[in-house]
Amino acid sequence: MDPNTPAALQATHELYCQLTGQKLSLRFDRERLWYEFLRAGFSTEDLKRVVAYLQKEIRASRRNVGALKLSNLLQLDRFEEDLNISNVRLRSTPPPQSPRSTPIDPPPTTAAQLQNLRQEAKAAFARLRAELGKTPNP
Repeated sequence: MDPNTPAALQATHELYCQLTGQKLSLRFDRERLWYEFLRAGFSTEDLKRVVAYLQKEIRASRRNVGALKLSNLLQLDRFEEDLNISNVRLRSTPPPQSPRSTPIDPPPTTAAQLQNLRQEAKAAFARLRAELGKTPNP
């Protein structure tokens, strides 16, 4: 948005009023704040993000409602800090799994392999039965 146009200043101010539920006139001193805001490279998307962040913080009682006052919000150093904090991920993302650490599904078992496994299981069971038969009963 071109900060030099009165329409850009008006639209940004109206967005702020809409986001915060306030009705503030756009006098010269406020126009100047919005002009500096846009000239610094901030956008309406940045404004939306910071207002949403501050509202969330206020609801959680971590910030004072005064943080949304236009004169406080448009202190550009503080706005930039709040914008950066609103972008911070507080939880680390899980590290990507390497292809070697993911379990590999075994290939499908053939009928011959199943038969062989059954025979091995029967033999193991027979050996176990024989071993158990050798132990004396108390």
